[in-house]
Amino acid sequence: MDYAPLIKEVGRGARGARDLTREQAEALFGAMLDGGVPELELGALLIALRVKGESADEVTGFLAAMHARTAPMQAPAGPRTVLLPSFNGARRQANLMPLVAGLLAREGVPALVFGRHDFDSRVSPFELLDALGLPASPTLADAERRLATQRLAVLPLQMLNPGLNALMALRPRLGVRNSSHSLAKLLDPFPAGRGVRVVAVTHPEYLDSMAAALPGLTAPGGRALLMRASEGEAYAHLRRKAHLIGFQDGQAAPLHPADTADLDWPLPGACAPAENAALIRAMLAGQEPVPPRIAEQVSALRLLATN
Repeated sequence: MDYAPLIKEVGRGARGARDLTREQAEALFGAMLDGGVPELELGALLIALRVKGESADEVTGFLAAMHARTAPMQAPAGPRTVLLPSFNGARRQANLMPLVAGLLAREGVPALVFGRHDFDSRVSPFELLDALGLPASPTLADAERRLATQRLAVLPLQMLNPGLNALMALRPRLGVRNSSHSLAKLLDPFPAGRGVRVVAVTHPEYLDSMAAALPGLTAPGGRALLMRASEGEAYAHLRRKAHLIGFQDGQAAPLHPADTADLDWPLPGACAPAENAALIRAMLAGQEPVPPRIAEQVSALRLLATN
């Protein structure tokens, strides 16, 4: 593949750049995932795409390349499996993403947590999961067994899509995120219609781009929940107005009534793994209240997983 013409198209700045066709995007991202793009050209393309922003056709092509290289998994019987991507970790407050997974599993809804972590300034979600007695599965088969028997499993992104993991690992070298960080939130290793994507975004502009991509990914039979992330993790902010949009069979529908005000709910500051795990255990045991926003998110996910 000749990369110079592609760099010329996407690298002319936010105003002068041109979008790739769907076919060009799929071929290019496939080469990136396969490790076939030389380092100089790869860095130029990733930064140019970040400055330009991905078009709908580019996202569609990138997704096709990603899914073609994602290891397939067998879905457990019963409700659809909720997919909880985790790439950030805790910064100032407790990470309650594992609480969402635990509440779903307790209600019989399987949850697969997957991701990677490379932020030195944040507490790794995988250290927290270890402290909760939820280590990453060593094989896909082990994760499938845990989903079937325990309704909860953890996987490193490396096991699902090594090429995507390698692109995300470039963030410390490049200093900024790249297209792979958004695409990873849309990864689904299960047969069509057997997963529920949880797409948690931090920046408002991504609500629009993800809302444009999800109808095509959920038709027919698919399910997804689009929501605002909390510190980048897939759990609802405990105070902010809820933003939960469900996608079923290509159609979007709000899953929570509009709120008129934020909630006055204390933000737990226990981010160290042991303290964070103790808080989650207490909430699961009924010794501490489950925050209303988390209960609303779990209710929405249960609806998407079972209907």
